[in-house]
Amino acid sequence: MKQTVREKIVNKTAVVGILGLGYVGLPLMLRFVEMSYQVIGFDVDDSKVTALNSGQSYIESIPHSKIKNALELGFIATSDFGRASECDALIICVPTPLNQHREPDLSYVRKTLDSVLPHLRPGQIISLESTTYPGTTEEEILPLVSARDFTVGKDIFVVYSPEREDPGNKNFTTRSIPKICGGATPSCLEVGSLLYEQVIDVVVKVSSTKTAEMTKLLENIHRAVNIGLVNEMKIVADRMKIDIHEVIRAAATKPFGFVPYYPGPGLGGHCIPIDPFYLTWKAREYGVHTRFIELAGEVNSSMPRYVVEKIQLALNERCKSVKSSKVLILGVAYKKDIDDLRESPSLEILQELYELGAHIDYSDPHIPDVYFRESEMRLSSVDLTPSTIQSYDCIVIATDHSAFDYELITDWADMIVDTRGIIRGGRNVVKA
Repeated sequence: MKQTVREKIVNKTAVVGILGLGYVGLPLMLRFVEMSYQVIGFDVDDSKVTALNSGQSYIESIPHSKIKNALELGFIATSDFGRASECDALIICVPTPLNQHREPDLSYVRKTLDSVLPHLRPGQIISLESTTYPGTTEEEILPLVSARDFTVGKDIFVVYSPEREDPGNKNFTTRSIPKICGGATPSCLEVGSLLYEQVIDVVVKVSSTKTAEMTKLLENIHRAVNIGLVNEMKIVADRMKIDIHEVIRAAATKPFGFVPYYPGPGLGGHCIPIDPFYLTWKAREYGVHTRFIELAGEVNSSMPRYVVEKIQLALNERCKSVKSSKVLILGVAYKKDIDDLRESPSLEILQELYELGAHIDYSDPHIPDVYFRESEMRLSSVDLTPSTIQSYDCIVIATDHSAFDYELITDWADMIVDTRGIIRGGRNVVKA
């Protein structure tokens, strides 16, 4: 069976199924199509399926032309998971959020597995790409596959290969970002890594699925902890009347032993604010309290409140209350030059200001509308003109999009609260 699967991969007759067509699954689909594989994309969202099958992209960084080209090369999107039986590889790219208690929520993974299990057949590869805690592949996937009388490593090949997508990063693509791959058995690793080697320049093989799962967490925890450190440094520097961004620029001139990380209004995206808590949750099972990781999480999650307090203090300096003041947030995407709202700290800042009685608006060239479910508030992006900017009591730079005209903003704003260190100085600029 293994040899048959290998031949299909090498001959490019293998059909690849991508389960979940979001920021991870869609670029991966395009890469497999580009390398002449037939791809079936699965998603439970019928609106996404309809959009893709009509040649429309719903991710800003992926142009419509690429979707149309993929369709011409045989790609099809569907919500019919029965078609999983047609696929030789099933790659799971679904969200793994946290629940209200900051515990792992694997419901998307489990529902996806439930949808495809009845349609599994010998000779298939199952790859989980969703970020999760060490042991997930062994505890969630292997028992379900084995219960259907498949022998893992002989009939079915199971691997864990974590996604490493960075939306909006033009320097690294799906192809050029090295791919970690761990197999449930040596045969699983052999077949799974062979599949990825057809579309990724470098595949890094590790000894187990647990190792691959821990690798992904280390990558993101490394960033979360260092961002937490520099956010805490920002608060200290602010009290001492020191510009933390100038400090970072100076420290970054050291050619060894220092990697610059930058403070901001909080963490956003699906990975960095969430993934560390997957490990802290699992570590408790082994009697380990991950104090360092949890402390960084506390610092980062407190940053939106810190920004709101800076806005309140800045308004107070001008003898204004936050209540009834007009505040414009620049950027609601979680990072610059993308259209991704997931876990964006800007949304928390907007919500807190709204609850304090401020008249709030936002401007974001990448996100035309935002809906707040709890308050049932809907906002639309405001165009930046001299008269518009001048009409606000406070402008908050929350996400440093390249499209913003910062000279225009500085010239016409009454007061700017800058959380990104974009504006070097000025009488009307408050660092936050």
